[in-house]
Amino acid sequence: MVAQASKEGLTWFQDARFGMFVHWGLYSLLGRGEWAMHWEQIPVDEYEQLASQFNPEKFNAQEWVRLAADAGQKYLIITSRHHDGFSMFDTQLSEYKITNTAFGRDPLAELADACAQNGQVKLGFYISLLDWHHPAYRFRKESGLEWDDYISFLHGQVRELCTNYGEVCSFWFDGDWPRQAFTEENAYFEPGGSFEYEQLYGIIRDLQPNAVIQNNRHAEPLPGEDVQGFEQDLPGENTAGFNIDEVYEMPIEVCMTINDHWGIHFEDHNHKSTRQLVHNLVRSASLGGNYLLNMGPDAQGEILPIHARRLREMGTWLKLNGESLYGTRAGVIVPTQEMVSTRKREVHYCHILEYISDCVRLKGVPEKVTKARLLRDGTALPIQWKEKVLEVCIPAELRDPINTVLVLE
Repeated sequence: MVAQASKEGLTWFQDARFGMFVHWGLYSLLGRGEWAMHWEQIPVDEYEQLASQFNPEKFNAQEWVRLAADAGQKYLIITSRHHDGFSMFDTQLSEYKITNTAFGRDPLAELADACAQNGQVKLGFYISLLDWHHPAYRFRKESGLEWDDYISFLHGQVRELCTNYGEVCSFWFDGDWPRQAFTEENAYFEPGGSFEYEQLYGIIRDLQPNAVIQNNRHAEPLPGEDVQGFEQDLPGENTAGFNIDEVYEMPIEVCMTINDHWGIHFEDHNHKSTRQLVHNLVRSASLGGNYLLNMGPDAQGEILPIHARRLREMGTWLKLNGESLYGTRAGVIVPTQEMVSTRKREVHYCHILEYISDCVRLKGVPEKVTKARLLRDGTALPIQWKEKVLEVCIPAELRDPINTVLVLE
């Protein structure tokens, strides 16, 4: 049986509540999302030519990490290798990697250094289980390679990520679902066997015992996996068609895009408002979950200005209200259309997301609560109990247009 992450690692992860997700690779040159190779059926030899064009000279690890810190994000997870098979680090197990481009640098190493220097943001890695490029995954018949050759490559890269980049807070696996949803005819090759999770997770436990493991399988987590993930939906919802309905008793992470794509898409201008992003963050926390918000940098290595602006606006709100999210757990007050809650032991934080009427009626509040105040400035608010329902009145002039946070003590 594979062990779970250490108690220290799990507690840190649940306290963090907000992280940055980064999808960045060769596909950024095309600007049509990270699945362009698959959707457009681009042959491997043609797609490989993108490597000769990839030279993200404007990439600045210090700026990325500083932006995450300004946004109030506590960790950054970046694609070490996506489904297209191109490694974004100096792996010794493949020549198909960023250090063999004109760029010639290892951005993961630079991010590790920047996170260590910053001290507020930890680093984690996304790892694709499938690989549209690797001959032992997709072209075994033509190459004469065996499934074990791919497993050696996959496990070897995880070992490199565990040993060469300092402290790693999270390993985020993706791509264990082709056998369930796709066929060889639409550019996938079925996995040739088990990913040998017990051995794979054992590498992480031995080398990075504090790191949490999530596998984006859209199913019940397996032994050794620490986090139940939800993609483009809150726990219990499935509007995206990816997620299961059941929510298990374990740490939760909700990953969402700031617009409609993970990798940069030149025609995607559907950027969510700061208010909506804060609401997603708060609703995730109210259910006991972290919010992992994705950025898709361009081929030059720059995060889109509009995404950077949204992040900094979230950070401005969090500077006054972060206490109601960091270190909290799922709320116990009955959620409504206008309100969700979080808590720290006996202190309850009510997030008033919609302005429906001047007075907010709260069910499920512990009867020993005797006072309410605004979190941002401590303004006391009058309360009264009406048949075990607590009523708090908040005049319009005291409302926050993004999210008004009450503290009940």
